[in-house]
Amino acid sequence: MDQAEPGLPQSGRQRHTEAVPGQRRADPVIRLDHPVIVGYNGSTSSRNAMAYASGMALRLNRPLLILYVCSSGVYCEPLTGQVVGVQRDTEALERWLLAELDQVTGGVSVEAHVRTRRGSPARELAAAAAEFSADALVIGAPVHFWRRVAGSVPGWLARHARCPVIVVP
Repeated sequence: MDQAEPGLPQSGRQRHTEAVPGQRRADPVIRLDHPVIVGYNGSTSSRNAMAYASGMALRLNRPLLILYVCSSGVYCEPLTGQVVGVQRDTEALERWLLAELDQVTGGVSVEAHVRTRRGSPARELAAAAAEFSADALVIGAPVHFWRRVAGSVPGWLARHARCPVIVVP
């Protein structure tokens, strides 16, 4: 029986990150033809969205692109006024996202790619959908009532994305 080394992606699962939109790491370029994109943030609804998106990717025979968007990570030190950038461990983040996918799918093999970006979640998800000509963009519903009323990522994407947007509760 073949055992994968810990920390390495399972067969069919590939990790690629983008720290800043438009700037890619030195990883080999993988062309994704019309993937199903899922926005993931760790919430219960985003886990449900990941399960839905992985099933959709299997049915459509398309790759799954898991996109994790974090804030810019830059803040201003109040006492000195110095701008500080917060570093994130992208390898640990990628392992966490792939482990979440394994839990959600029950180990069913799906061609999955992981990308991380910084910025506005709605704008980055829409940009990735346009960049990869996504077949669908799947996201979880907002958890807090105020986000449903005052404006949310799904609401913005429904108005601006150029592909079908599926909001999963």
